[in-house]
Amino acid sequence: MRATGEFLFTSESVSEGHPDKVADRLSDTVLDAYLAADPFARVACETLVTTNHVTLAGETRGPDTVTPEYLEHLTRLAIRDIGYNQAGFSWRHAKIEVLLHSQSPDIAMGVDAAGNKDEGAGDQGIMFGYACRETPALMPAPIHYAHQILHRMSELRRRGDPSVEGLLPDAKSQITLRYADGKPVQATSVVVSTQHEEGLDQDRVKAMLWPIVESTLPRGWMPEEREFYVNPTGKFVIGGPDGDCGLTGRKIIVDTYGGAAPHGGGAFSGKDPTKVDRSAAYACRYLAKNVVAAELAERCTIQISYAIGVSHPLSVYVDLHGTGRDIDELKLERTLRELMDLRPRGIREHLKLNRPIYAPTSAYGHFGREPDPEAGTFTWERTDLVPALKAAFGR
Repeated sequence: MRATGEFLFTSESVSEGHPDKVADRLSDTVLDAYLAADPFARVACETLVTTNHVTLAGETRGPDTVTPEYLEHLTRLAIRDIGYNQAGFSWRHAKIEVLLHSQSPDIAMGVDAAGNKDEGAGDQGIMFGYACRETPALMPAPIHYAHQILHRMSELRRRGDPSVEGLLPDAKSQITLRYADGKPVQATSVVVSTQHEEGLDQDRVKAMLWPIVESTLPRGWMPEEREFYVNPTGKFVIGGPDGDCGLTGRKIIVDTYGGAAPHGGGAFSGKDPTKVDRSAAYACRYLAKNVVAAELAERCTIQISYAIGVSHPLSVYVDLHGTGRDIDELKLERTLRELMDLRPRGIREHLKLNRPIYAPTSAYGHFGREPDPEAGTFTWERTDLVPALKAAFGR
């Protein structure tokens, strides 16, 4: 995204009831089950959901107490929590296949610590993190507000608020913002598609959603009514996995920065923290957010790369997009590596990732969320490196 000038930029989000997000939630439910039983369990779980059917597949290494029957039970509870008890997708009646098998010994050999060998990265790859000053969460504004609209809809639906009576779990949002001098100033259009009960009039759905969107956006940002699109194709009754097949990892732009910044090729959900696709992306966001929170720059992108089985990162790259306040980016790269051990072991220990904390990440974005010290979630959103960064650069 350009840092200056006037332009339009669009991001989308999807709700926890979207088929792909149902799949993400179930993959992270499996991960949490294993980590609760053994903090050092290995999991790479892919999920497919369709009409009254769930398939959990992939490889694991963990205690035998995590049985297929237990995972089926947890899967049903997660589907119920999302809100699906419909004829075409019901937590009670869906067929659930558990096709998980043991982790490949070839992969384990490269990742495991042994003798003088440190724990290696679970795969090769490039990971990115980003932060900017467009929102209090230090996230790009389009994806931030797209998430917030759906999250608010979910909160109201879950507590049975009469203002959203008849709305169902599957939903999508999309926001186009106008930027002036590189800063967001107004929404030029908003799109919300939401599943609903049969017989609910579309004008009524639009009337339900208008105050939610208006109260979520900053004052004065709401577009004119003709640019507020609700269920543009008409009724949306058949939704969720009954309406469309869902797969783990198909919403990585929704999970990260809404297209406003680069992201790596790997998805997050269902992967334990030895998989740097996930853990190093969290580390990149953590470092980028702390750089911006320390007021060293208005925007920051960080890239880290790894090779499978190798513990140390092959590269660390920092781009301040010309917004650094007299900051030497090479010095900043060195400083960040001194402040955080970027080996897989160092990342998971620094961010405390070997815990069952992942189901809440599966919807409404992995970044820009409020860290919860009690639950131990979203530790990568902390800004505890700010004092050290300021001291390193004399601020």
